[in-house]
Amino acid sequence: MYGRSTEVTVGIFVILGAMGFLFLMMRLGGEQIVSDPHYRVNAVFSSVTGLRKGAPVEIAGVEVGRVLDISLDEYHANVTLGIRRGVRLSSDTIASVRTKGIIGDTFVKLSPGGSKETIVAGGVIVETEPAVSLEELLSRYIFESK
Repeated sequence: MYGRSTEVTVGIFVILGAMGFLFLMMRLGGEQIVSDPHYRVNAVFSSVTGLRKGAPVEIAGVEVGRVLDISLDEYHANVTLGIRRGVRLSSDTIASVRTKGIIGDTFVKLSPGGSKETIVAGGVIVETEPAVSLEELLSRYIFESK
């Protein structure tokens, strides 16, 4: 009923559609198919209250990466940051957990220092500032003011 060329054409479209669907599934799922455009840097915090995987990493209000992973390491939070290639971090960079507004999203703010040395892929940001808990601040204010 149909010719061989029609069957081949339909087959090609089915294969291309399946490949497109798989690519979209992997992309939306956060999996990297081709080379990662980021390099990884770790930072150890005493508290990362409210910080989530996928949160933005910013320098001067400009997004330069994402939080890739958060894990517990001997009572400290080990945060893996994916920093966009081409962004150089000086060895005295300070990483802070901040929130946008009073009840906004939590993100990691990087404040570069003046050192000529840079943090290489897989390196560690030594200077960190933990998240400020609004509940702790309020309870201190209420109970210590009496």
